Amino acid sequence: MASPTASFGVSTKAAPKATSNATPRLVIAGTHSGCGKTTVSIGLMAAFARDLSVQPFKVGPDYIDPMYHQFVTGKRSRNLDGWMLSPETIRHLFARNSSDAELAIVEGVMGLYDGVGINKDVASTSQIAKTIKAPVILVIDGGGMSTSAAAMARGYQGFDPGLQLEGVIFNRVSGMGHYNLLKEALESHTGLKAYGYLPKDLGLKLPSRHLGLIPSGEIEGLRARIDRLVAHLRDTVDLDGLQQLAARASKPLEVDPLPVWAIPVGRKVRIGVAYDDAFNFYYWDNLDLLEELGAELVMFSPLVDQELPPALDGLYLGGGFPEVFAAELAENSGMLASIREALEGGLPYIAECGGLMYLVDEIEDLEGRPHPMVGWIPGQVKMTKRLQRFGYADLELQAGCVLGEPGARIRVHEFHRSEAKVQGLPQAFRLSKRRPGQEVREWGCSFIKGNGVAGYPHFHFYGNIDFARSFIEAAYTQKGDPR
Repeated sequence: MASPTASFGVSTKAAPKATSNATPRLVIAGTHSGCGKTTVSIGLMAAFARDLSVQPFKVGPDYIDPMYHQFVTGKRSRNLDGWMLSPETIRHLFARNSSDAELAIVEGVMGLYDGVGINKDVASTSQIAKTIKAPVILVIDGGGMSTSAAAMARGYQGFDPGLQLEGVIFNRVSGMGHYNLLKEALESHTGLKAYGYLPKDLGLKLPSRHLGLIPSGEIEGLRARIDRLVAHLRDTVDLDGLQQLAARASKPLEVDPLPVWAIPVGRKVRIGVAYDDAFNFYYWDNLDLLEELGAELVMFSPLVDQELPPALDGLYLGGGFPEVFAAELAENSGMLASIREALEGGLPYIAECGGLMYLVDEIEDLEGRPHPMVGWIPGQVKMTKRLQRFGYADLELQAGCVLGEPGARIRVHEFHRSEAKVQGLPQAFRLSKRRPGQEVREWGCSFIKGNGVAGYPHFHFYGNIDFARSFIEAAYTQKGDPR
């Protein structure tokens, strides 16, 4: 299906002037994955949120860490991704989402300078910190070290002189004596400040499974674990010093407004959004944008609800863990039939990763057991023991669809351990990956059927707002109210 004719356009109203954001902020970075960055970030968010309004952020395309951020702060965490979003967009989203907060805490991704390939200035924590003019606290695993930790910190300190690396929090420290050695070495050899430590063997390790941490909503007793973590932080970390650093070292952020898009008038379109334990991988800025473009979002549960909400004009099936809940999804025959009937009737839809898995004939789980799904996309999804796709890519539309016309482009992310075996449907996207010193790789991983698309890539619609506009226009056309 070709996309509806573009009709929203740029507003003729005078564009708003640039604004300045002075929200105190901290970026919590790590030397590498597994050093304790997430534990420290969640603990700091939870500790400060007891007394302050804390806005959490996450560097990169992660969905699960932000769930923990929301759990401890009560605020939806936002993603700041230097590959999918421009620096101007990152500053805009940071400023808009933190404008009413007393403190913003940004959890980094991987190691401080890890970006796309060997480029530290694309999609790294350091890139985001410089983009939003924020001071950085480095988390170092101090286990088995003393003065060597200072050498490590000095390397990170000198690698990019334009970065505001201000201090260190040590993880896995044996006790106060060990911490004093680390602190003295750090401060005498680097001039960086030691803001405290977390002891080893806290018994607070968060459980994981095949795509990383288990989402916060599935963990029993999480509140008690967080309370223990906060208690440790209050004893061993200089929280007052960190708050003062955030206020002192955060530079005013000048924010240029994004283009003002005309918002449809009159009736809103109703977009059903699958949201429960099986489907919860969404960028909240995506959902906000859909609302700004004229959508009323109606959340529903494929696990619990027996049918789709009434009078929908579009359907958004995000990612998640349908393979973990495949038996429960298969048992809900009423919802399976309701979705299949709606799609057969021409309902516009987007299905991302887990959404694609849900729409096929069946999912074969990691134990080799088949589970019937919606049966809209003819084929099977099979779970595998290793990642099939992981990382960033460029996406180009191959055919006109609810996301736009052929040739439209957007940057995306893929992360999945399943394979889709589908035949007889046209490909919606062509993905490509270009890395220095490597051949360009291209592949397809999406399908067009009816009035929508299903594929593995995850979108951040602020990477190309026209993709979101096209979907909303398709919903208006379905409603019989073209714009």
